[in-house]
Amino acid sequence: MSLSTFKGGIHPYEGKELSKDKPVKVVLPKGELVYPMSQHIGAPAKPVVAVGDRVLAGQIIGEAQGYVSVNVIASVSGTVKAIEKRLVVSGNKETVIVVENDDKYESIQSIGQKRDYTTLSKEEIRSIVKDAGLVGMGGAGFPTHVKITPKDDSKIEYVIVNGAECEPYLTSDYRMMMEETSKIVEGLKVILALFENAKGIIAVEDNKPEAIKKLEELVKAEEKIQVKVLKTKFPQGAERQLIYMSTGRKINSTMLPADVGCVVNNIDTCISIYMAVCESTPLMRRIITVTGDAIKDPCNVNVKTGTNYRELVEAVGGFVTKPEKIVSGGPMMGIALFSLDIPVTKTSSALLCMTKDEVAEQEPTACIRCGRCVQACPSKLIPQKMLEYAENFDEEGFVKMNGMECYECGCCTYVCPAKRRLTQAFKQTRRSVLDSRKK
Repeated sequence: MSLSTFKGGIHPYEGKELSKDKPVKVVLPKGELVYPMSQHIGAPAKPVVAVGDRVLAGQIIGEAQGYVSVNVIASVSGTVKAIEKRLVVSGNKETVIVVENDDKYESIQSIGQKRDYTTLSKEEIRSIVKDAGLVGMGGAGFPTHVKITPKDDSKIEYVIVNGAECEPYLTSDYRMMMEETSKIVEGLKVILALFENAKGIIAVEDNKPEAIKKLEELVKAEEKIQVKVLKTKFPQGAERQLIYMSTGRKINSTMLPADVGCVVNNIDTCISIYMAVCESTPLMRRIITVTGDAIKDPCNVNVKTGTNYRELVEAVGGFVTKPEKIVSGGPMMGIALFSLDIPVTKTSSALLCMTKDEVAEQEPTACIRCGRCVQACPSKLIPQKMLEYAENFDEEGFVKMNGMECYECGCCTYVCPAKRRLTQAFKQTRRSVLDSRKK
């Protein structure tokens, strides 16, 4: 039987064998921790501590400002050293709270208290998720409490857990599927408690047979939950592709999953919902894949939010050789770094260190009109024409070519024989259009 997939997409080298079979390694921070006030889509949090204050793990140090905003939680105990502007993964300088770790890891009293979610009301569950500072941990950072609060609960028919993890090299979700399987299922059950008409789908690519086996075994007695196996292809885990292949329903850039009766959460977000609701533990850690051919011992690490990226490299044995390219995230949709002195945030997923910068070695040439970018585009766009408008700063033409439907997956750039910088141009143009609309 053929597996569900979509038209377009690519099959890049996966690189997952470097880290997928090693258990997650717990790494405790050594020095100061840095907490950006904007680790999510929406308004930045507001610092509610002052320099010199002592904070505890689990304490709110940045308070959400408005509905589409998220609390920032201290992940260690220590003293507030500074509140200032510092470099973050985007390359911008943003307001951060710097905490000097006292190595005691003292936490607020409520941490770890068991709760039975079946005794809680919908409002209580959503309030717990909001207070815990949860965001979408697949990369976008959309506030989780907003995602699980649609206009009409009764219209949600599917709660989808995104276990595709289609980005090359990344294996953090896979390790969670192997090591914390029950928390994924229990987290999904917590979400399903909010939507009486919904069924649960755990969508996983077929390159993860052991994880699929464990999940299927755990949900075989669950009437409302199924594991859906998808064909391995990038970007199978993109929200639009995932919803379509799991339910047959389509969304575009102007829609939310709730508009077609769906709620989608990442594997680690699901675990975080379980931890917040059932074990009274806010979001204070990330599972990060530290990998690439420049890394001595590629593996996944469990780290406190706020930890410096440089400490992650040290924790896995350092570099085999000095890397030419360092990426936060995966090679397709990650962000290239020029410094390791940036903090782990709620949306950090991987640190990819490569001995060679293959992109820099490839000089773009003229488009040869081969059409490969059109064939690869999962959004059925025409990247070649979009690039013409982008390079000429014609935002109106770019929008007319449906350029805003691009979600910057990088497939077009990957297949282009002329090595054109398509995705980079689209990203810049889309940002410019969005900034113009805000004005």
